[in-house]
Order: sequence, then structure tokens, then C-alpha cells
Amino acid sequence: MQNEKKSSVKQKLTIIGGGITGLAVAYLAAKDGWDVTVLEGSEQIGGLMRTFQIAGNRLEHYYHHFFTNDAELVWLLRELDIADKLEFRKTTIGIFRNNSIYDFNTPMDLLKFKPMKMMDKIRFILSSIYLGKLADWKKWENVSALDWFYKYAGRSATDSVWKPLLEIKFGPYANKVPTAWMVGRLKQRMNSRQGTKEHLGYIKGSLQTLIDSLSKSLSAMGVKIILNARVERLLIKQNTLYGAETAKGVFNGGFFLATLPATHLVPLLRDNASDYAKELSRIEYSGAVCTILEMDRPFSNIYWLNVADPGFPFGGVIEHTNFISPDEYNGSHIIYLSRYFAQTDHIASASKKDILDQMIPSLKRINPQFKESWVKNNYVFRTNTAATVCGLNFSDAVPGCKTPISNLYIVNMSHIYPDERSCNNAIRIAAQACKKMGIDSSMVPFRSSLSGQIGMD
Repeated sequence: MQNEKKSSVKQKLTIIGGGITGLAVAYLAAKDGWDVTVLEGSEQIGGLMRTFQIAGNRLEHYYHHFFTNDAELVWLLRELDIADKLEFRKTTIGIFRNNSIYDFNTPMDLLKFKPMKMMDKIRFILSSIYLGKLADWKKWENVSALDWFYKYAGRSATDSVWKPLLEIKFGPYANKVPTAWMVGRLKQRMNSRQGTKEHLGYIKGSLQTLIDSLSKSLSAMGVKIILNARVERLLIKQNTLYGAETAKGVFNGGFFLATLPATHLVPLLRDNASDYAKELSRIEYSGAVCTILEMDRPFSNIYWLNVADPGFPFGGVIEHTNFISPDEYNGSHIIYLSRYFAQTDHIASASKKDILDQMIPSLKRINPQFKESWVKNNYVFRTNTAATVCGLNFSDAVPGCKTPISNLYIVNMSHIYPDERSCNNAIRIAAQACKKMGIDSSMVPFRSSLSGQIGMD
């Protein structure tokens, strides 16, 4: 199924960027008979799905998990004959607030959550159900999520849960995030739940399993993947893109699809398409740093611990081995310490040592028994383009997939709005971009994603 290729080549397509969106487009285009080349600027494909070697296995640079309603992802895994590698497990969530850890999984846990007043607990449940099940995101695009929560969920619910979580994710932009984004985030999670229980998925062997299988399939379908081929110049004449200049040569002809973050594309357009470059420059990105610790014992019994107290250098403690067994990592226990940051934040340029010196000692505030001697190995990964900064009426800033420049199309993280960034949603926007370019993507299923609705008209 994955090696099927039509005999007659329709069109030529050059994809700029070898992350999951670009690779999914390459798969669909090659399946439809197109002549496809992928230009990847670094030494390996995968983008934010990249992995590294740790404790006898592979692990993602940035934590990943999947939802039970990720229909697009499951479709791709089946296409690649690796659907049996996706396993779902029950997970646990907690909140660290007022120097205490609270379980946050069931209605009973909510009742025991002391930082929230009883009346606000009721409002918290009702407002969450409304956003996750009933709300039309378009109605709430011009209202900030914080304002909405203060009005409908209550002050104690907002101050103890929603405000810290928005600040964790968006930092200084937290008060500008539209309620529409929260609709997407809550719909994604609530539609994946069975009652109050949440089961999340993980691919055995890490996302490297998907990357390797997809790479092998693309090669068999005749797709050319050129590594270390960062685009240095777009060759534009009379408002038409006819080539891309890289260190590996010039690639001419056909359609071009850029999957790069807007901030990376803007410099390539300033000289020959300044107005369009200015339009794209409205899109801002927050960065993210993940400190990964391999330890000789567990830190807690919680998979996902949101840190809602001020003064911490990280916003979440994701204990991967409370999700995937330590047996997969030779008995080691693995945690991620995650933090999003603005480009002006000092952590954007801090050294690995500085980051570790900030993050590791703070763990003792959460678990007083923690000692740095528990840590066997440490790793730090950082990206400046982890997520788009979604302001009010963000749909106005999302660019059209078909650009004003002939032969140039774009699809990137901004097209996922109002949904949350995920591997599944990256595949969804890839399918939408294919449709826009005339590539058959009708076989890609659709279940509950809100992605790919903007800019694809």
C-alpha cells in the first residue's frame, strides 16, 4: 500500500522543510503520482519529532503523546503498516499549587483541590464542558481566554488553574490568547476521553519508528530527500517562483511548498516580495526548552505535573516513565522539565549549564527528598519556533496556503489554529494543503481536528 505509485507523473513538487507536515505532503503527493523532492536544512528529517539515544532506546527531544481520536495519525500508521506500534495507556495528571501536589484526574480530585472555592469548582466543570463540547470557536476569537475564565469559571479557578497554565504555555502573551484557542485545546482532550479517564498513545520505539518507516516508504516511492539543503535564496522573477537555491544546488521548476515557520521564510522573501514578507512577519513564535533527566529512581507517581506556583524555571514536570515503563530504558526513570519562552527571554540564549543550574535545584521544592545524585545523565534541547503566538483574532494573521507568488504555497504551524499543535494536526494541515494544490488527499480521514480550516479557501 505504501509503495504504490501511479505510472504517469502529473507535476513536480519541491517541499521546503522535512518535518512531519512536509513528509506527509510528500507521501500524499508521491502516492498521487507527483515527482517530489524534499529539501531539509539540517542533517536529519523529523523537525520537532526528532529523537536521540538514551538508556538503550530512542526518545523525543520534545515530549509527545497521542489522543484516541487522532484519526489522521492512525491513518498514516496504517498506511506504513506500523499501526500495531501505537499503544494507549491510562495516564495521570497533577497540579503543584501552594507548595502541594494535587491529583487532578477525577471529580473527586477536583473536590479535594483546596486552592479552588466550591462554587468555582462547579463553574470550572460547566465552563470546561461548554468550551470542550459545545462552543463555536469563531464566536470567541476576539475575547481573551483569561477574561473569559474570570467571567465564567470564577476567580479562584482561574488563578489556581487556568492563568498558571496559560502563563506556562504563552509567558508574556498569556493575556492575549483568544478563547478560541482554548476551545481547540479542550475539544482535543475531551473528545479523547472515556468518561473521566484519559488514555494517551505512544509509538513503541519512539517517533523514530514513524520517521524511519516514512523515510523508507518515501524512498521506495521515488521521493528525493536532500539533507543539509537549507534554502539560501528563492529565485523569484515577475512575481513567479521558479527555483530554490541551496548549498546542495538549485532546484528548479514546478510547484514549491514551504513548511517552514513564517519567521524563517520572511528573510527569503524580503528582496523580491517585500509586501508579502511584511504580512508573514505578523506571525510570532514562542520558543521551548526541554531539560531531560535520566534518573536512577522515580521522581513522583504522576505522568503530567503542571507547576502552578510562581518562581519556577519550568512549567511542567512530565515523567515519561510514568507513561512508558522504565523497562524500556534499562530501568532508568526519565523526566522532562518544560518551559516555553519569548524570544527576548534570557533562556533563549542561555548555555546548557545555566539552564541546568536553574532547573535541577528547583525540583527539591516539589519533592523535598530529591537529590541531584539521582540524576545519571542530562540533556537540553531548545527551539525558537515551538508554537505560534496566538493573539486575538489570530485567524486574520493566518496566511493563505496559496500565496501571492505564483508556484509558491505555504503551510505551517499557524494553519493548525485554533487547534493545539500536534503530530496529528500537522498531518491534517498537510492533507488540506495537498487538496489546495490539486493533490488527492481524499483518503485521509477526518474526525475532530479544527486544524486546516483557515487559509485553505
